[in-house]
Amino acid sequence: MRLGSWACNLSPDSFAHRAYGRREIHERHRHRYEFNREYEELLTAAGLRITGETPDRTYVEICEIADHPWFLGCQFHPEFKSKPMEPHPLFKAFIGAAYENRRRRLAPLVQEVEPGEDAAEPKEDAVPQEEPQYSRAD
Repeated sequence: MRLGSWACNLSPDSFAHRAYGRREIHERHRHRYEFNREYEELLTAAGLRITGETPDRTYVEICEIADHPWFLGCQFHPEFKSKPMEPHPLFKAFIGAAYENRRRRLAPLVQEVEPGEDAAEPKEDAVPQEEPQYSRAD
């Protein structure tokens, strides 16, 4: 069982690196399961990116899917270091990305607002954009 704080090196072009704002982090663990490196080639060929590893490159700590608006999986427990008024960087980044994604999707439905007008009125000719479809790689 892996317990306690472990170092993790982040890829510079990753969601995690943008969330933390640095290349090395330390996160708390409490688990028995690990990423199986026997499947690494198959998974990375299908689009999974390994973006966080222990300094000795033994353990995968974070994986992401680059062409998804915000897909990140981690081995550690970010909730162990999060507080209501001081959210963990990954939680803060996820909520920010969800908010921005919603804002972009709704932008065509909201008209330009003149001072004194109601901003909640949708445009009459606005058509919502289709949601991107994500599926498993063949």
